[in-house]
Amino acid sequence: MTEVRLFLCGDVMLGRGIDQILPHANPPDLYEPHVRSATTYLSLAEAANGPIPRHAGPAYVWGDALAVLRAAAPDARIVNLETAITASSQPWPKGINYRMHPDNVGCLTAARIDCCMLANNHVLDWGEAGLLDTLSTLRRAGIARAGAGRNAAEAAAPAVLPLAGGARVLVFGYASSTSGVPQDWAAGAGTPGVDLLPDLSARTATRIAEAAQAQRQARDLLIASVHWGGNWGHDIPAPQRTFAHALVDGGFDVVHGHSSHHAKGIEAYRQKLVLYGCGDFINDYEGISGYEEFRADLVVIYLPRLDGETGRLLSLEMVPMQIRRFRLNRPSAQDAKWLHDVLARESARLGTVIALHADDSFSIMKGGL
Repeated sequence: MTEVRLFLCGDVMLGRGIDQILPHANPPDLYEPHVRSATTYLSLAEAANGPIPRHAGPAYVWGDALAVLRAAAPDARIVNLETAITASSQPWPKGINYRMHPDNVGCLTAARIDCCMLANNHVLDWGEAGLLDTLSTLRRAGIARAGAGRNAAEAAAPAVLPLAGGARVLVFGYASSTSGVPQDWAAGAGTPGVDLLPDLSARTATRIAEAAQAQRQARDLLIASVHWGGNWGHDIPAPQRTFAHALVDGGFDVVHGHSSHHAKGIEAYRQKLVLYGCGDFINDYEGISGYEEFRADLVVIYLPRLDGETGRLLSLEMVPMQIRRFRLNRPSAQDAKWLHDVLARESARLGTVIALHADDSFSIMKGGL
């Protein structure tokens, strides 16, 4: 049996304060109601957790996660990139606008990211020009993308990630307006944008599953990466769960959900992995007050192993991390247990049992597969 190992995570936000500590920062100007400079977020983080280096190397933000990824040796590394990669100075009038300078793209290649999911509520923060810059920068860096493009056909096309022996992972990216994606961000026949779902109906699930199956070759694994839902709260709306099940029923092997700022419950539906909300992974939110009870500083590296022939979930290891000083660090045993207990509680509601191990990692119990 051939196994395929993946690295999945939630929202990777490399703009604003984080862009300011990288070697080639954009001007710090912001257009938010209460914050006018990205350096404010840097100051808040330093006040909370201590000094942050300026002109940090491209690997800095990944911190201790890099050693975890080296040891896990995933066949494909897939993230939701919630940042426009651009030097554009024309923000979309939405209030919160994230951008990373194109010359800082080494921040992604340092972690050997294979695919950036772009169908989210920040990829057009700097307009169509910012999206086009993002697409061009990723292409030059050799990083595949899914969920956005120069037109609707390109936005709907999957990222194709080759594996050994001629197998492939196909990543399809979708955005839902429930995550705050404006309707006018949808890609058109001749206009750039994201692959925006009209709704989470059975009809829509059937349509996109059939379109994905039409591109499937023997030994392909299909991932539906979906940006949906609000930022806070552990409840999983019934339409999301029904939609995820319909995607699996339609032939997808993994549902990679994100948008929530904290990790949500996990399900093994028909022996296929459903991540309803991976949570944030990298951001500049340290020191911002509100919603402290969700501990959004505690994040998760998801390392599923799949049967390469059937897409069946063989195991899921989860390694907790903590964002401190704009860097991923190993959390204390106490914090790791807190995160485990929350994930275990929420996943139990979905029929999934999660174990805590002596090294502070988590995994789905085999009986739950």
